[in-house]
Amino acid sequence: MAGTEHFDQAASTWDQADRRVALAEAVVTAIAARISLTRDLSVLDFGCGTGLVTLALAPRVGRISGTDTSPGMLRELATKANAAGLPVPLLPLAEDGSGPLGGPYDLSVSSMTLHHVADVPGLLGRLARHLVPGGQVALADLDAEDGSFHEAGVAIQHRGFPRHRFQEWLEEAGFAAVHLETATVTRKEGRDYPVFLATARRRALA
Repeated sequence: MAGTEHFDQAASTWDQADRRVALAEAVVTAIAARISLTRDLSVLDFGCGTGLVTLALAPRVGRISGTDTSPGMLRELATKANAAGLPVPLLPLAEDGSGPLGGPYDLSVSSMTLHHVADVPGLLGRLARHLVPGGQVALADLDAEDGSFHEAGVAIQHRGFPRHRFQEWLEEAGFAAVHLETATVTRKEGRDYPVFLATARRRALA
């Protein structure tokens, strides 16, 4: 994953951007509309950041863990989780994204993280291996864009994703019932950027 130093430096003020908070809220709403969130679910939030999505989902599921490459982001999440009395196990990852993910999980979610991951097909396969058979993913990220979404100096690996390609990657990683829809449109510097939500179910083992 790219940009760990940037996110460490931005962690303490990350939640002050109303646009980010609204985006996370819209992603959670979209997830809840597609996935039956119940108190028996074990969930992983990959690239959890300061926990805007993690902590919104926590009261609706049985257990949610957060993982990220940024120690600064994880510290912010830990502080907020403790203040809210919400147990959220944290799984730090190395800067290249390696490290244990735990599980198996019933659901893996991610919001605005995958464009920082070099090998997205490989990650999708990794997430599948950490799901129970029939487990689900709910992954939100940018539609393909021209690179203007991120300011200069922010390390990214992808300028968003074409939806048809993302669907192909999910199917190749062992997922079925793939569905993509617009979760929200986020506005930045006077421009609109669509954000999709991809949901899918891991195929049951033969």
